Amino acid sequence: MNVRRLIPTTALAGAVTLGLVTLTACGGTSDAADQGGKGSGGKLDVVASFYPMQFLAERIGGDHVAVNTLTKPGVEPHDLELKPKQIGELGEADVVLYLKGIQPAVDEAIAQSEGPAKVDAATLTTLEEHGTAAGDGHDHGGDHAEHGGEEAHEGEAGADPHIWLDPVKYAEVAKGVGAALEKADPAHAADYKKNTEALTRQLGELNTSFETGLKNTATRTFITTHSAFGYLAERYHLDQEGIAGMDPESEPSPARIKELQDIAKKDKVTTVFFETLASDKTAKTLAEDTGLKTDVLDPLEGITDTSKGKDYIEVMRSNLAALQKALGAK
Repeated sequence: MNVRRLIPTTALAGAVTLGLVTLTACGGTSDAADQGGKGSGGKLDVVASFYPMQFLAERIGGDHVAVNTLTKPGVEPHDLELKPKQIGELGEADVVLYLKGIQPAVDEAIAQSEGPAKVDAATLTTLEEHGTAAGDGHDHGGDHAEHGGEEAHEGEAGADPHIWLDPVKYAEVAKGVGAALEKADPAHAADYKKNTEALTRQLGELNTSFETGLKNTATRTFITTHSAFGYLAERYHLDQEGIAGMDPESEPSPARIKELQDIAKKDKVTTVFFETLASDKTAKTLAEDTGLKTDVLDPLEGITDTSKGKDYIEVMRSNLAALQKALGAK
């Protein structure tokens, strides 16, 4: 897996320094301190790195939290460049929710910040390796990277960070996030626990829908521009074939295109999937050359006006419908 457009270390270091200076200037007695560590009108201040973390914070935190997201709608999370103000927000928050290995800029800023409770979603479930090379999309035999394993950036050989696309693993992360909010805000622990239980039940129902909906299909293989669906494929016994590996914007080799054309014919593939936050050019070119259809399979790295649903649950159900249609579910 290759790291996507990393921010130059010197530039980031300067931004971090400026952010920390801002924090120092804001130190001393503040409104947040006067309210027992809470800001935003007495609510728990939570900074979420990108949408999957934001969704958990909002659903579990409810009315007791004020959630600020570093990655705004429409921004490709891997490309995020933090502004000094955002780095300052990391230090001022009560809780920071992030997923190490997805956003190098966030990982580095968090490593250099002090103060808030830092919750790395990657430590709340078990990470796995799914084929790291472009085109090696269904290597289900990789070693598992247990909690606290080596850092795995997208593009490097290592663990696949796309855990939220497996409802079962996402539910495990939700439980960990709920526990973190309970610890940060004991006064509302009962509400956090109740909301966590409600969300994990809903994720359990979503998992059942996927299991049932994809049990009997004409083919088990799907082609996608972004190899983000390794956990989903493994959970539901599917084969993911990525056009460009972990990077949705990298160009596949002519040899890879030929290989995909052969796979499509052999496995009776009907559809090439693309996503909403990256270019669909490669997917459409492959589809035209191979006589296939195109459709959206959303990796849920962000919600925009073009998303097929207003939140994680709705978009995942849209993904299920798209997979059922493409795979010929019976």
